[in-house]
Amino acid sequence: MQIAFIGFGEAGRAFVDSRRAGGTHAFSAYDIKDTPEMAAAMAERGIRQGVSPGAAIEGVRWVFSCVTADQSLNAARSVLPHLVQGQVLVDINSVSPGRKRQTAEEVEAAGARYLDMAVMAPVHPRGHATPVLMAGREAGELAADLLAAGFRGEVVEDAPGAATAIKMVRSLFVKGLEAITVEAMLAAEASGCFDRVLASLSASFPGLEWPGNVAYNFERTLKHGTRRAAEMEGSAATLNDLGLNGGLASEIARVQALMGALSAEDLAGGDLGGAIAEVVKLRLSKGASTG
Repeated sequence: MQIAFIGFGEAGRAFVDSRRAGGTHAFSAYDIKDTPEMAAAMAERGIRQGVSPGAAIEGVRWVFSCVTADQSLNAARSVLPHLVQGQVLVDINSVSPGRKRQTAEEVEAAGARYLDMAVMAPVHPRGHATPVLMAGREAGELAADLLAAGFRGEVVEDAPGAATAIKMVRSLFVKGLEAITVEAMLAAEASGCFDRVLASLSASFPGLEWPGNVAYNFERTLKHGTRRAAEMEGSAATLNDLGLNGGLASEIARVQALMGALSAEDLAGGDLGGAIAEVVKLRLSKGASTG
């Protein structure tokens, strides 16, 4: 396969690493972060680095858009003038169904093809074989080609946005559970009742495997909170577009953003009580409420 990535962060790198392990493929990429670290990440994987989005997608069939949620439409528009008939924009970004429908309209108006793809699990360790959902007017044909190349997933509908709708609604629960766990444990620590609250939750919800559940949710929000916050804004837009209440998703986004802004990845995986106490201090020092 010949694949270009617009945005070469965690997802793009994971896809390349797993694809390279299965054979010889041609990859190119463009990332707005033109840094030595980004150049090194591409070079060590044998990626052709495009000097522009147009240069990156030249001559490839598959164009994977893997950017932060707030940049998904800008990323698509950066390649619109350069797309040619037969090229496929695979939009894996965690955005609202409305955003994907708008992107699909613009891509198809440019003469190219569009595939709504929702990545339904962490991209490590499976890379391109991570389970996905796909939707779009030509999703059946396009999905068949991807599945034959080792991707794993299913087509849910022929309407763009149908795949991401499932992810956005599911994410409200998954990222919300992370956020409420973090906030409850921070409040417990700040109130001086951490051990009692943890013991009570462990007795009431033993299936969540406490205290490992707490450590896991802190690690995820500290490491991925910024990206998760953008995803939850997409969930908020999804609910608002449905006429429902997107306010909860917006608050989850705020908690995720506060955690992601701490630059405290080194706290994860250590002593749980000490890590949570340190996060309380960091959050309070930024003037953010823990309640």
